[in-house]
This record gives sequence, C-alpha cells and structure tokens, in this order.
Amino acid sequence: MTTETMTDTSGITLSDSAVKRIARILAKESEGTALRISVSGGGCSGFQYGFDLDKTRNDDDLVIERGGATVLIDQVSIPYMEGSVIDFADDLIGQSFQIRNPLATSSCGCGTSFAI
Repeated sequence: MTTETMTDTSGITLSDSAVKRIARILAKESEGTALRISVSGGGCSGFQYGFDLDKTRNDDDLVIERGGATVLIDQVSIPYMEGSVIDFADDLIGQSFQIRNPLATSSCGCGTSFAI
C-alpha cells in the first residue's frame, strides 16, 4: 500500500479542496470506503475518468490518504495520470472533481474526458 506521504513515483496528489470534499463524502459512508478514480477508454476525447465509492482495496492499488480523504487508483490507470493533481471545484457553473493532468494533450468541456 502506498500513501501520498510515502515514496510514490506517480506524483499524483490531492489539492486541499479535494481533500476536504472527499473527507466530507467519506464521513457519510461506512468504515473503509474510499474514492476510486480510474481511467477507461471512451468519452469524447478518447479516455475518461471514473469516480466511484469503493470498499475493496486491491494489493496493487495506489492509496493516497490525507486529512480523512482516501483515494484508490488501480495500476492500469496510474500511467495515464502520472503527475496529476486531483482537485475539487465549487464555482458558478457547479461542483465537480477535476483532474489537472500534465499528460493530457486535450480535454473536453465536461472535464472528465481527455486525450494523450
């Protein structure tokens, strides 16, 4: 199990606003629940992010824990997210998790689809 404070070669981090929002969501869930973020083929730009609540931790998951927030990322998704910042935006257009991905060459307007 890898945590954000341990050696993590992926460089994936959580913003302060994401930590607060994830911790608030998880506080309402049963013990051991985490936010799973995944990358799959699809979306309007080629790849898309998935956000799910999950109680199952796989041995090879990247586990990022900070301030009551726990995020799981599977080994297949990590290479597509290296160096990313997981953020939470709360603005006039609405609330959403956003991934600031330095590997993405383009993304769609919804912010959940990207191309590499």
